[in-house]
Amino acid sequence: MHRTVLLQEAVDALAIKPDGVYVDCTFGRGGHSRLILSRLGPTGRLIAFDKDPYAIAEAATISDPRFTIVHEGYVTLTESLAQLGVSRIDGLLMDLGVSSPQLDDGARGFSFRFDAPLDMRMDTTRGITAADWLNTADEKDIAEVVKDYGEERFARQVAAAIVARRAVQPFATTGELAAVVATAVRTREPGQDPATRTFQAIRIYVNRELEELSLTLPQALALLAPAGRLSVIAFHSLEDRIVKRFMQDQATADQLPNRLPVMASEIAPAPLKVLGKPVRPSADEVSANPRARSAILRIAERTSGALR
Repeated sequence: MHRTVLLQEAVDALAIKPDGVYVDCTFGRGGHSRLILSRLGPTGRLIAFDKDPYAIAEAATISDPRFTIVHEGYVTLTESLAQLGVSRIDGLLMDLGVSSPQLDDGARGFSFRFDAPLDMRMDTTRGITAADWLNTADEKDIAEVVKDYGEERFARQVAAAIVARRAVQPFATTGELAAVVATAVRTREPGQDPATRTFQAIRIYVNRELEELSLTLPQALALLAPAGRLSVIAFHSLEDRIVKRFMQDQATADQLPNRLPVMASEIAPAPLKVLGKPVRPSADEVSANPRARSAILRIAERTSGALR
């Protein structure tokens, strides 16, 4: 059974108004979306996004005139909402990364726990598969991806092993990749498979996860109405760093030269205000769902400050 991480906390953070317009950037299996809908009034509206065809199929089971599903990545946020006649929203939620159903379906190729076709695409209807990329990319590019997106200290050795193996036989399955990586990663943290970081890195690269997150956050800020909320759950340091820096940068007022004769009230306010400290899952949630242990929720609110 899929468990939605930080379900109540992330939706509570939106401070939902019954007649508001909200966006769920990552529908997944609909946990957050269904709770948002339960708090909306008859005139409220929810638009959800997802790349995954399986998520789109799940969304089709929601028969509610207040709900719209968009089969696109959230990087199309501004364009897709404009097509729906929406130019202002009251809140936006992002639950980043790969979902449990994607990991647990061996056929999707996300996990080294199953020997399956090496796909890793969140949207199986478009884009290049992990196997196609690994079988054609330069060794230097593979090493950079594994190092930058997987934070793997043996990235050069992993890349060299991949290139040597594909010269004999192209990669086709997750099991083949996991076996090759295991020969290149000499040590690993207790309880962690040698392929963990490499699989994470390739998945992030194939799906352009960090790039699309960086492009989407400014769109979300521009769409938020004053007092609108941004609620973002991250699961690893790379994506959380992007969210944290964006919120901090947009919540910092313009800095003026020292001793300039300007009153504080005359300085333009920052367009965003960070609310509270980051929220982490409770011990009970982690006990019930160990995959929640790395989750971190950050919350911010749109101010009346002009966009930069």
